[in-house]
Amino acid sequence: MEGMLANLIVQAIGGAVGGNAAGAAMKNLSLGALGNTIAGAIGGGIGGQILQAFIPMLAGGVGGMDIAAIAGQFVGGGITGAIVTALVGAVMKRT
Repeated sequence: MEGMLANLIVQAIGGAVGGNAAGAAMKNLSLGALGNTIAGAIGGGIGGQILQAFIPMLAGGVGGMDIAAIAGQFVGGGITGAIVTALVGAVMKRT
């Protein structure tokens, strides 16, 4: 259970970073600093868990201090966080 929570934290942090990067890169879809962080963290956590289910190598992460798995979780969370931030930004700017 502890390892699972630690994995989720790493993915959410990666997602927050990815969300803010997406907001900075796509100014027209930016939700502001707080909005980008929240959308990215949620997207990173959920997306990271989904990626972890499909790529079992990522599941070995934080508990065993496997640097490659931790990096994979961070990057996976960052990518999915950026995607979710862009999608939420597109929906919010559309209305």
